Amino acid sequence: MTSNSFAYNEHSGGGEATELGQEATSTISPSGAFGLFSSDLKKNEDLKQMLESNKDSAKLDAMKRIVGMIAKGKNASELFPAVVKNVASKNIEIKKLVYVYLVRYAEEQQDLALLSISTFQRALKDPNQLIRASALRVLSSIRVPIIVPIMMLAIKEASADLSPYVRKNAAHAIQKLYSLDPEQKEMLIEVIEKLLKDKSTLVAGSVVMAFEEVCPDRIDLIHKNYRKLCNLLVDVEEWGQVVIIHMLTRYARTQFVSPWKEDDGLEDHEKNFYESDEEKTDRKKRTYAMDPDHRLLIRNTKPLLQSRNAAVVMAVAQLYWHIAPKSEAGIISKSLVRLLRSNREVQYIVLQNIATMSIQRKGMFEPYLKSFYVRSTDPTMIKTLKLEILTNLANEANISTLLREFQTYVKSQDKQFAAATIQTIGRCATNILEVTDTCLNGLVCLLSNKDEIVVAESVVVIKKLLQMQPAQHGEIIKHMAKLLDSITVPVARASILWLIGENCERVPKIAPDVLRKMAKSFTTEDDLVKLQILNLGAKLYLTNSKQTKLLTQYILNLGKYDQNYDIRDRTRFIRQLIVPNEKSGALSKYAKKIFLAQKPAPVLESPFKDRDHFQLGTLSHILNTKANGYLELSDWPEVAPDPSVRNVEVIELAKERTPSGKAKKENPPKKFYSESEEEEDSSDSSSDSESESGSESGEQDEEGDSSGDSSEDSSSGSGSGSGSESAVNKRTAKRSSKTKEKGDSDDEEKENEKSETSESSSAESSSIEDSSSESESGSESESKSRKVTKEKEKNTKQDRNPVTKGVSLLDLDDFNPVPTPVVRPTTALSPSLIADLEGLNLSTSSSVISVSTPVFVPGKTHMLLHRMSGKGLAAHYLFSRQPCIFGSKMVSVQITLNNTTDRKIENIHIGEKKLPIGMEMHVFNPIESLEPEGSITVSVGIDFCDSTQTASFQLCTKDDCFSVNIQPPVGELLLPVTMSEKDFKKEQGMLTGMNETSAIIIVAPQNFTSSVILQKVVNVANVGVVPSGQDNIHRFAAKTVHSGSLMLVTVELKEGSTAQLIINTERTVIGSVLLRELKPVLSQG
Repeated sequence: MTSNSFAYNEHSGGGEATELGQEATSTISPSGAFGLFSSDLKKNEDLKQMLESNKDSAKLDAMKRIVGMIAKGKNASELFPAVVKNVASKNIEIKKLVYVYLVRYAEEQQDLALLSISTFQRALKDPNQLIRASALRVLSSIRVPIIVPIMMLAIKEASADLSPYVRKNAAHAIQKLYSLDPEQKEMLIEVIEKLLKDKSTLVAGSVVMAFEEVCPDRIDLIHKNYRKLCNLLVDVEEWGQVVIIHMLTRYARTQFVSPWKEDDGLEDHEKNFYESDEEKTDRKKRTYAMDPDHRLLIRNTKPLLQSRNAAVVMAVAQLYWHIAPKSEAGIISKSLVRLLRSNREVQYIVLQNIATMSIQRKGMFEPYLKSFYVRSTDPTMIKTLKLEILTNLANEANISTLLREFQTYVKSQDKQFAAATIQTIGRCATNILEVTDTCLNGLVCLLSNKDEIVVAESVVVIKKLLQMQPAQHGEIIKHMAKLLDSITVPVARASILWLIGENCERVPKIAPDVLRKMAKSFTTEDDLVKLQILNLGAKLYLTNSKQTKLLTQYILNLGKYDQNYDIRDRTRFIRQLIVPNEKSGALSKYAKKIFLAQKPAPVLESPFKDRDHFQLGTLSHILNTKANGYLELSDWPEVAPDPSVRNVEVIELAKERTPSGKAKKENPPKKFYSESEEEEDSSDSSSDSESESGSESGEQDEEGDSSGDSSEDSSSGSGSGSGSESAVNKRTAKRSSKTKEKGDSDDEEKENEKSETSESSSAESSSIEDSSSESESGSESESKSRKVTKEKEKNTKQDRNPVTKGVSLLDLDDFNPVPTPVVRPTTALSPSLIADLEGLNLSTSSSVISVSTPVFVPGKTHMLLHRMSGKGLAAHYLFSRQPCIFGSKMVSVQITLNNTTDRKIENIHIGEKKLPIGMEMHVFNPIESLEPEGSITVSVGIDFCDSTQTASFQLCTKDDCFSVNIQPPVGELLLPVTMSEKDFKKEQGMLTGMNETSAIIIVAPQNFTSSVILQKVVNVANVGVVPSGQDNIHRFAAKTVHSGSLMLVTVELKEGSTAQLIINTERTVIGSVLLRELKPVLSQG
C-alpha cells in the first residue's frame, strides 16, 4: 500500500506542476502576433535565468512552470541545456521535476542527455525510490544503442530493488530496451522470469506487459506463476488487469480442454429423441470435468465485471466468451449493456463486440433488446452498429416490434442511417420468411418517397428480394420500370435494368420501350448503368429479336467507341456471342442459356459473420484484419497438458510467506551463509542482505519512502559515516548486514510479503552483536544449510552472482553521508578489518599512478579549412598528445595555417565560438599577417568534457569568417599513465559490473603478435603500456583529460585467432566508443 501511495504522490505532484504552469502562462496576453512570440521568448529567457539561480526556490518554481508547459502540450525543448544542469541538484523536489522533463525530451536531445549519464547512474542508488525509478526511466528514454549495456545492467539491478515502484519501472524499461536492441532478448527473459515471481500487485501488470512484448511464446514462464496471478488479479491496477486477463486467456486456450464439449454433447442429444447405444457411449465419453485452475481463473475474474474501467469489463467479457462454458457466458451481457451508457468511443468498441457475439448466441442479449434501440443523439456509427445487433436478434417473436421501430428510422434526417435501415429490413425479410411479403410491400411503398437516396436503396434491396421469388412480383417490376425517369442514382438505375433484363419475358411490352429510352441516354449514363444497358440489349436480342435487333446493334456501336475500356471489351464480347456471323464459334449456340440462366439469389449476411476468428476486444477484431503484433488464440488441445507444471513447492511458499516469528529467527543466518537469498520470488530479500551497510531506519521517515529506501540509503554511502571509498562501504556493508540479520522483529512486514528481514531492529542489534557472535551464527547456519535441497542450492547460487557483482556497479561517492546514527556498526569491526580498510584507502593514493609521456604520437592531420572554402587560407589540425599548457582539463590541438594566395592575409584569429554546454576553448593570439605561400603553426586548448562532441567556431581574417569544426577521436581524450600490474588488477577489480565493457573479436593472423597489438592500440588511443607477466595478455592504462577517470584496456589473446577486448572505466560511454573503435583495428590486417 505504501508503494502505491508513492506512485500516486508522484502523479499528483505532476498535477500540481500543471496547475502552476497554467497560472504562470495564462497571465500573458499579447496584443498581436509579434507580441505573442516576443513574450514567449522573454518568458523562456526568464526561466533560463531562474534555472541558473543559486536559490532552490527559484529553480523549483521554474521547473514547475516548465512541467506545466509540457502538460499543456507546449514545446519546451529549447530549455533542455538549462534544465539538464540541475540534474544533480540536492533538492529532491527539483530533481523529481528535472527527471519528469528528461523523460519527455531525452530521446530528442540524446547528445546532451549522454553528458549526464553518470549522474543518472548514481541516481539509481539514491535513497528516494522515486528518484531511482525516474533515473531508470530517463536512462531507458535515451534511445542510443551505445548505452545498451548500461541499460541492461541498470534493469537487472532495479529488478532486485526493495521498492515495488522501482521494480515496476524496471519492467517498463525492459520493453524500451527490447525495442532498441532485440538481440538482448535472452537476457531480458531472465529478468522477466525473475519479476514474474514478484508478489507485489504494483509489479504484476507491468511485467506481464513486458512478457507479452518480449516473449509471448514462452508460456513455460507462466506455469509456476499462474495461480499467483489469478489471485492477485483483483488487486492489480486497472490497466495491469487488462494485460493480465488477455495473457491468461491465451494461456487457458493452450493448457485446458474445451469447456464447450459438454454443451456440444447436449445439442447432439437434443437432435434425436431416442438415442442409439453408440450415441450413449459417445456422450459418456464426452462428460467434461473442468480443471480446478480453469475454474480458478473464471471465478477470480467474475468480480471484475463490476469494474469502473470499461477496458477491464471488456477484457473479462472476452475471457468468458473464449474460455468459459457457454452456460456461464451469459453473465457478461448485463455488464456490456451497462457500458453503453459511456461515451461514444466506448460504445463503438462494445457494440462491435456485441455484434459479433449476437450472431452466434442470440439468447445472451435478447432480454436487453430495447437497450439497442437507436437514440436521436447517437452518432451515425453507433446507429449503424445498433441496427446490426437488432438484425441479429430479430426472430419471429419480436420482428413485428422491430419493424415498427425500423419504420421510424427510415424517416430519419440522417440519410446514411435511413439507407442502412432499408438494408436491415431486407436482411430481416431474407432471414424470417414469414415477414418477407410484408417487408417487400413496405419497401415498394418507399419507392414513392421524396428522398432519392431512400428510393435508390429500396430499389437495390427489392431487387435482391425479388431474386428469391421472381415469378410472383411482375407488378412490382412494372412499377420500378416507371421510376427510371425519376431516379438518378446509378446503382438504383442499374438494379432496375438488371431486373427488367432478367424478367424480360414476363414484361414483353415494357422491356423494349425501356431499352429505347436507355439508347437515347447511353452516352451520358454512368459506366455501371452502361454495362446493364448492354446486358439488357443482349437479353432482348435473344428473346425478342424482331423488335430490338436494330436497337441492340445501335447500342453495341455506341459501346464500341466508349471511353471506358471495360465497356468496349464487354461490347466486343456480346457482339461475337449474340450476332451470328461466319467467324462465330460454338458458344454462340448457347448464348441464350448463358445470358438467361437462372441466377442464385444473393445471401444477405452480416458483415460481422467472419470476425469470430479474431480475439474479441482486439484491434484486429475491430478492423477485421490482422494487425501488427496480434497474437492469435490457439485451438483447444484435445488432451490437457500436465497440470502439475503449475504446482509450487509448499516448502518454498512457507519460507517466503513467514518472514516473522520462528521461521524468521532461523532464516536470516541460513540465507546469508548458505547463499540462498534469492529463492523463487524473494529477489528483494537478497538485495536487502547484500546492499544494507548498517544504515538506520530514520531516513525512510524523512523521505516518506517504504522500507526499501532505508536499504538503498545505506548502499549509497551513508553507512560508513565518513565518506570513504566505495570499497570500504562494501566491506562494512557485509559486516553490518551480518549483525542486522540476527535482529528479531514481530511488527514488521505486515503489509508486504517480501522477505525484508533486517529493517526494524537494525539500530539496536548492530551495537549488541560482536564478531564472536557472528562466527557462532555462521557455524550454526552452515550446519543448517546442509539440509537445503540440491535444487534450491543450485538456483540460489545462480541468483546470488549478479547481486554480489552489482554492489560495485555504480559510483556513489558524490553523495554526502546522511547525518544519522550510522556509526554504530563500526564499533563491531575487528582491528584487523580496520587495518585492511586503512590499507585500502592508501592504495588509491596518487603516488602509485602517474601521467607518463605518450608512447606514440601519430602524424595524421585533419582538414580544418579547405583552401577553396577559405579563399586561399587553408588550415589543418592534429592532436599532439602533450599536456595542454592552457589548462589541465584541456586537450592540446595544433593548427597549421597556410596562405596559398599571392597576397598577405591579415588579422587571422578565432571568432565566434559555438560550443556545447560545459565545453571551453582557449584560443591562440591573433596573427597580424601571413605572407603569401607562408605557413604558421599555433596551439589551442579545448576542454571536450570527456565527450566526442564537435567544437564549432569561426576562423576569421580581416575580411571574412569561416565556420570550422574540430571533432576529437575518443582516443585523443586520454592521457597515458603508468602503474604496476598489481595496481592495474586492483583498479580493474574496482571497475567491474556496469563499468566494464567487453567483446570477443577475431584477430587477423598478422596482428597476432605483441608488437603489432601494441602499435595498433597506441595508434588509436593515447594510452600507456602496463607490464604484464603473461605473454598472451596485454594491458594499457590511461585517464580521461577532463575528469581524470581511469581507462583500463586489456587485450587477452585466446586460441583460434580470437581475443577478448576488455575496457574498464567509470566513463562507460567513452569506454563503449573506444571498444567500438579498437575492434575493427585489431580485426583488420
